[in-house]
Formats: sequence, C-alpha cells, structure tokens
Amino acid sequence: MFTSEKGVVEEWLSEFKTLPETSLPNYATNLKEKSSLVSSLYKVIQEPQSELLEPVCHQLFEFYRSGEEQLLRFTLQFLPELIWCYLAVSASRNVHSSGCIEALLLGVYNLEIVDKQGHSKVLSFTIPSLSKPSVYHEPSSIGSMALTESALSQHGLSKVVYSGPHPQREMLTAQNRFEVLTFLLLCYNAALTYMPRVSLQSLCQICSRICVCGYPRQHVRKYKGISSRVPVSSGFMVQMLTGIYFAFYNGEWDLAQKALDDIIYRAQLELYPEPLLVANAIQASLPHGAMRSSKEGTRCIQVEITPTSSRISRNAVTSMSIRGHRWKRHEQPDNNNDTTELGILVIPEISVTNVSGERTGNGERGRTLGEIDAQHMQGVQETATDPRTESKGLPEIRRQKSVRKMMEDGINSPGRVQF
Repeated sequence: MFTSEKGVVEEWLSEFKTLPETSLPNYATNLKEKSSLVSSLYKVIQEPQSELLEPVCHQLFEFYRSGEEQLLRFTLQFLPELIWCYLAVSASRNVHSSGCIEALLLGVYNLEIVDKQGHSKVLSFTIPSLSKPSVYHEPSSIGSMALTESALSQHGLSKVVYSGPHPQREMLTAQNRFEVLTFLLLCYNAALTYMPRVSLQSLCQICSRICVCGYPRQHVRKYKGISSRVPVSSGFMVQMLTGIYFAFYNGEWDLAQKALDDIIYRAQLELYPEPLLVANAIQASLPHGAMRSSKEGTRCIQVEITPTSSRISRNAVTSMSIRGHRWKRHEQPDNNNDTTELGILVIPEISVTNVSGERTGNGERGRTLGEIDAQHMQGVQETATDPRTESKGLPEIRRQKSVRKMMEDGINSPGRVQF
C-alpha cells in the first residue's frame, strides 16, 4: 500500500469523527464520488496484517448503524471482499488475524435480523403462479394445458416462502458460519441495483476464487494466495448465483461468465442439486454471442410483452356487434357508383306514365319500356366506346340525368315515344 493511499484512508477516518450529525446527509452524498477512497479501502481490506484494518472495519460498522441509507450502502459494497477475506483466513487456520472482519460481519448480521423496534424480522416471498401473467410470460402463450387459467387460479397454487426469524450470533463457528454469510449475501443482493461497478467486479472474482481454490482449476485460473479448499454450502452458492446473474446484464459479462463456469464446476464436485439447477437455468437463458464485451454499460433483459387487452374479447362476434354492423352499413352512403368505370352505369328509373297522368295499357307499357331501354342502352354504349369521354365520366352522368329530366317534363326528344 502506497503512502498516498494510506493518507487518503487516514484523512477519511479523522474526518468522520469530527463530523456534526446535521451534515451527515451531505457527507454521505459526496462520499460515493470519492473513487480514490474506495480503491484505497479495498487495498486495506485485502491486507489482513494492515494496521488500518481494525479502524476501517470499526468505521464501516458505524456507517451501517448510523441509519443513513447511503452510508449503509457504502458499507455493503465491501461485503463480498470482506466475506472472501474472512473465508481465506479461516481456511488458512489463522483465525486471530480476522477478528475485526468477523466482528464487522457479525455486527451487520445482528442489525439486519431485527427491525427498528428490536423485533425479529421474518422475510416472505410469494412464488409466482403460471396462471397469473407477468413480464416474463403470458398464460395464453404456454399452449394447451390440462388445467385452464381459471382452474389454476381457483386451486390457490400461490406459495409463500418465509425466512426467519434468525437468532442472534455472538461469534462465528463452523456450524453457523454459512448461515450468517448466506444471510449477509441475501442483504447484499437486495441492494444490487445500488452497488457500483467495482463491487460487482469484486463479487464475480471472489465467487471464482471460493469455488476453485484447492482444486486443479486454480492453476488454470492462475489464482495465487491460499491453496487450501474453502468449504461452501448449497444456499451460499445460490446467493452467489443471484449476484452473478445481475452482473451479466450490468456491464460485467466476462467476469460473470467465468464465475458461472466455476460455480458449476464446484457444484458438480460437491453434488449440490440447488446450485446446479439455478446455474444451468441461467446458462440456458443467456443469449449466445449477443454480448461480447463487458465494457458496453448497463444491459437489460429483453422480453416480449403482449397487449393487456384480450384479443378474443375485442374481436368476439355477438348479437350487438352484428346489429351495429348492419346499422353502420345502412348509414354509410354508397358513393362507389360515382367512381365506377364507364360502361357499367346504372340505368336511371324512368316514369312510364304520360303527361296527363293516365296509365298506359299493358301492351303499350311493355312496348314503350322496351324501346326506351334499347335507345338508352345504345346511348350508354356509344358514350362508353367514345375515347374522348373516357376521362369525362362525371359530365356524361350529368348529361344522362338531364335527358331523364327532359323526358319527365314532356319535352319532345328523338328518343321519346309519343302516344
């Protein structure tokens, strides 16, 4: 550790001691922007023999119990590195050099298992049912099922999983070690969205180290340090996978991929079914070749979301929809005849009564209608075959209407039959 980095940490330790309580929110807001301080603190934690390790752990615990949310998250970002340092020291059987780290982990654990009133917390999680739609699936897209959506919802298949209450711990032993560490990783995963990128990198790196130390893959990864195996539990590995899955889509694709492979390697050696199930599910859901670089920033999971309104209800055929369709059809004026091709004109209705209003005989009526229709159709055909009138459809229609008006008014015309 360089002298400049040591000076940054010492300044940080003395600054908080003289800080008034009223300026604590502003101090917490400016603290996350000090990248040089964060990197210096990582180096202090990675050196178990450092003289600054104990005051740093003490101040991180003071941050956590201060009640300020941003100070709490500032301490949480170092949690993966603190867990790795504790497990590495425990595996090397040098327990005395990890006393301050163990005290910090126990302090965070005992603060998290109780609420503000001092009562034990009971965490609950409702397992989603396939009968209810979510951002990940639609019940209608699953396909044919033995039970329908309504039948599934009536069966009450929703299951609630509870965690807690957790007992208070005064020291870490071989029996309760991973119970405490698993709960601490659960608290870390609950704040993953607030963790900086350096914390996600630390998480992926310590997951790989924990899984391969003491095994042949350690030489492949070229990890130096301890060579003894670090014991892990099944639940602890599942919590590691939760953080790694988040790191995949938040800028750490390469490190997360390496950590996932190492967890699968260790879970196969330990024959742990839960980590194998979760790890294989994550690996199967990853897009192949879509994310080549880990420096492209935050990513998101792409899912297809169908419209909220049902297509069946929108297009359902009912008696009201049929009746409404008929009314709509009768209300709309039929203007298509005005734009039809020439030569397919509708013959207007012609009155067959004479001027005086007397009705003609049946024979005369048939003869009159036949002659008028023949003459009218001959005029229409001549109009349709005239190339000069092909582009003047509407004036021709008006001319035919004027002829009809003249015939109804009794004016003699060449096509009028006199009686």
